[in-house]
Formats: sequence, structure tokens, C-alpha cells
Amino acid sequence: MYIWPCAVVLAQYLWHHRRNLTGKTILEIGAGVSLPGIVAAKCGAKVILSDSSELTHCLENCLQSCQMNDLPNIPITGLTWGQISPELLALPPLDIILASDVFFEPEDFEDTLTTVYYLVQRNPHVQLWTTYQVRSAECSLEALLYKWELQCIHIPLESFGADREHLAESALPGRHTVEMMIISLAKNVL
Repeated sequence: MYIWPCAVVLAQYLWHHRRNLTGKTILEIGAGVSLPGIVAAKCGAKVILSDSSELTHCLENCLQSCQMNDLPNIPITGLTWGQISPELLALPPLDIILASDVFFEPEDFEDTLTTVYYLVQRNPHVQLWTTYQVRSAECSLEALLYKWELQCIHIPLESFGADREHLAESALPGRHTVEMMIISLAKNVL
């Protein structure tokens, strides 16, 4: 399994803050191979992994990651961003939402933020901890965050020991910088 640089950075952030994760209820959206969720679970958090309900191979990846890391009891659920589903409604109160590189396709940004907005409305103190790879200066979340009454703080990677020089090495042309943000309701960013 390939581990994306964004997942590695988010996992590093979780490890850096591991003492604050014990007992927290954490949902990882777009989990894929689930590295951040697995790290959070190993640090004592109650984790729920989710990926697209339409991409069963992604849900299978979550299951395999749990099995390989001796975490057979982590719940895995399929969610479709932008849709209020029974699975979304059944989620328990959350403390943190994790998302590694879910802001990949600009046409999915709004559906992703619709789901996040629903979750922060149900859990007003929840924060979305997200990493993403900057692929184009033309694709920005700022207007959508404003529209959905969300705000963010950018987290310098150096503040938790991430090495910006080696994070997103890629043979692809263009900028491939990894960034981290914490998104919450506009009134709750600390």
C-alpha cells in the first residue's frame, strides 16, 4: 500500500499531540489506508474510519489496515460526502475529524465541506484536522470556508517536527507543497 505524504504529515501531527488524544472520539474521513486513524487509535483515541460508500475497495483498505495493526474493533463506515445518510446520522458525538488529502478534486470541495459543516453543527466544538497537497494556486478553499461559516488556522509543519523539504517529493511537474489546517466553526478556532 502506498502512503501519501499528506497522511504521513497528519500522522506526525497526531503523534506530536498524542497525549491529548486519549479518550477522544475521532472520525477519519476519506481514510484510505487509514494511517492517521491508526495512529490516533494507537494513542488511545476512540476512532471511526470512513471512506466513500461507493468505493468498497477503500473500505476494504481500512479493514486491512486495522487487521495489520491489531485493531480489529475499529468501526468502519461508508459515507458519501454531501449526503445526509443513515450512517452519517448514526455517528456518535465527535471531538476531532481527520482528513488527509480529501481536498484533491476541486469539484468535491463543496460536498466535503457540506459534510464537515453538518458534523460541526452537531458537534460545535469539533475540529477538522486536515492536510492537503497544494496542486494549484487556482484551487482555494477560502471562499467555501466563508460560505459555510467555517474558519481555519494554518499549522506550520515545522511546529511539530515535520521536514517540509522531504514531505512531498514528486516527479510530477508543478508545486506539491503539503499544508496543514485546523478548520472549525468560525467562533471556535482557538
